[in-house]
Amino acid sequence: MAPSDQRLLPLLEHLARVGRRAFETTLEPGGLRPRHLIALKLLSEKGPASQQALADSLSLDPSNVVGLLNELEGRQLITRRRDSADRRRHIVELSSRGGKELCDAYDRLRRIDDDLLSPLSARERTTLYDLLVRAVGAKTPPCDIPEESPALRAESRNSR
Repeated sequence: MAPSDQRLLPLLEHLARVGRRAFETTLEPGGLRPRHLIALKLLSEKGPASQQALADSLSLDPSNVVGLLNELEGRQLITRRRDSADRRRHIVELSSRGGKELCDAYDRLRRIDDDLLSPLSARERTTLYDLLVRAVGAKTPPCDIPEESPALRAESRNSR
């Protein structure tokens, strides 16, 4: 097959579909879905963020993010508060319960990854991961900018 015939998107979509099905079978009814995990993971890695910055990072319309955050807040996995520097803006933060749920879900994902990617060596998995992170990062703005307020930056500095 010529390199120009090697389309990655169908393979990535198929792998994602197989992985999603395997993950969904490990979930409790009404459990976390992939979009929940991505939002929780961003908050875990980047810390508190404005709703708008989170919408940008998730590549979702802000109105869809409100629904997503309502679901997460209803399950006490995140907290939302008004930004003290700009009362129109909401700051979203991972709760301790959200951190625990995220760890539990990632344990299940690790087992699914191990099964799904068993044909690859550890080194090949690392390479695949690094390449996908680079590809995703090129198309996704960071969660903490440009919407981060001066008050949030000060809070972040003070909590270190």
